[in-house]
Amino acid sequence: MEQFITYDNDMGTDNFTDEMISDTTDYDSGPSGFCDKELVRQFSKSFEPPLYWIIFVVGALGNLLVVCIFTTVRNRLKTMTDVYLLNLAVADLLFLGTLPFWATNASQGWVFSDVICKGVSAVYKINFFASMLLLTCISVDRYIAIVHVTEAHNYKNKRMFFSKITCVFVWFASCLLALPEFLFAKVKTATMQCVLVYSISDDNRTKVLVLSLEICVGFLLPLLVIVICYSVIIRKLMQARNFEKHKALKVIFAVVAAFVLSQLPFNGYLIIEAAQANNATITECDISRRLDMAGQIVKCLAYTHCCLNPILYVFIGVRFRRDLLNLLQRFSSCLGLLENNKLQQVPKRPSVMSDTDTTPVFSL
Repeated sequence: MEQFITYDNDMGTDNFTDEMISDTTDYDSGPSGFCDKELVRQFSKSFEPPLYWIIFVVGALGNLLVVCIFTTVRNRLKTMTDVYLLNLAVADLLFLGTLPFWATNASQGWVFSDVICKGVSAVYKINFFASMLLLTCISVDRYIAIVHVTEAHNYKNKRMFFSKITCVFVWFASCLLALPEFLFAKVKTATMQCVLVYSISDDNRTKVLVLSLEICVGFLLPLLVIVICYSVIIRKLMQARNFEKHKALKVIFAVVAAFVLSQLPFNGYLIIEAAQANNATITECDISRRLDMAGQIVKCLAYTHCCLNPILYVFIGVRFRRDLLNLLQRFSSCLGLLENNKLQQVPKRPSVMSDTDTTPVFSL
């Protein structure tokens, strides 16, 4: 959804019109100074909508189950990670709610108002940053609960209060970071697309700054914190002589691998975009078109992360599977499928979500 303006250096003016704006950053050194991106738009029209709808359906189902379990099966949020996971599910749901708009934008053009264009762009970016920051908070909390077990138990109540304050800060910071989306998003009249339009009077400095902020805060900083936390956690678990540590390592590697594999290609593309905006080096139209198509592919890959979160952070865990079974039994009972059969209670097991664990495990 990162779509930017095109301008001809030979024109060299501070003013621009919608006819000077393209769907993606492109510069052609040909006679006209512009690159025809109709092929890119056709690729987007056929490639993006079905994937957006698949991500929307799968992600909505998974995250709605997460919210239902936290709000019905579990009477209250008992740990910091419970608080973060609930906020993460809400953030993913809000992000997923923007995908039908973008699917329509890719297939039919923007048929909604300019205000909705700004709002949907801002909501998407708010929840993009919120998701990344919440994943970082979860990593830090797991580090505290596993590496510093005694301190985590002694300050449990204070940590719960701190987690709620942290969530408020995460949402506030995400809103601030999403301001450029609200300010620069508009409906381009030439192609009826909801795009980001930056002024060219500052030599693309605004665009470079926005992209740099997204790359650093949305990926590099969270990745650094996650890698450090999980590296220490793995070293701690390797020292523990119990069977559960092997399960813990599998989940940890899955968490880190999913984060990196889904976000690294897209952020690599954003780095190229920032470099191109700062000092245009790609002047061949064919290369520019291929880069735009690659950007659409890695963007969709990055969006799949909101589908993976319920699986990697919740569904793999023993505790959540038990709660999910409990929820399904309640639902079946309401439909009269179980009639008078009483729900069989499942014995409780230690979980990493309990800060009173005596062994460092990573099951939700």
